[in-house]
Amino acid sequence: MPNSEIELAALVGSRICHDLISPIGAVNNGLELLSMAGAGSSSEMTLIGESVDSASARIRFFRVAFGAAENQVLGASETNGILQDYHYNTRWNVVWTPTESQQRTDIRMCFLALLCMETGMPYGGTITVKTSGGKWTLSGQADKLSIDPELWSVLATGQAAIKLRPSQVQFGLLPVIARDAGKQITSQILENEITLSF
Repeated sequence: MPNSEIELAALVGSRICHDLISPIGAVNNGLELLSMAGAGSSSEMTLIGESVDSASARIRFFRVAFGAAENQVLGASETNGILQDYHYNTRWNVVWTPTESQQRTDIRMCFLALLCMETGMPYGGTITVKTSGGKWTLSGQADKLSIDPELWSVLATGQAAIKLRPSQVQFGLLPVIARDAGKQITSQILENEITLSF
């Protein structure tokens, strides 16, 4: 049995993502077959293909962010691929600077932190992820931020003074996972910059 409710929730997340990726892959294979048959040039087929790619990218990202981490590692190229696919044609540009493989638990926290930063940067911007000596720092620059102080205080305390919405679940999950890993989330918010560290 899982040791905590968080681990159980992570297993649920992994199961959902695992079960969804197969039918999405099947749709993509079907599109390729239709394309080979000469039906792949229409705008409708293009729209379906882009939607399938987007769904696949989201599931891969969410599987790392919300799924079970265990004792796995992810290579830099795989991590970059997930981030590039997930942020393709979005308002955010993410620069992943680590060049070596990293513990999946750390990448999981980074992905959750990215979701937090995107919430604070709803109009887009650039987020740079760095690590040194076991410490991770995410720095986001944007022309305009949208910060809810009560929501961001959850990262420091791990206690929600407000009822979190589904779109805000990362704010409740990140400090719990960080605490289990022996880390503390710190944040600094300036006029056009957000920094998260753990």
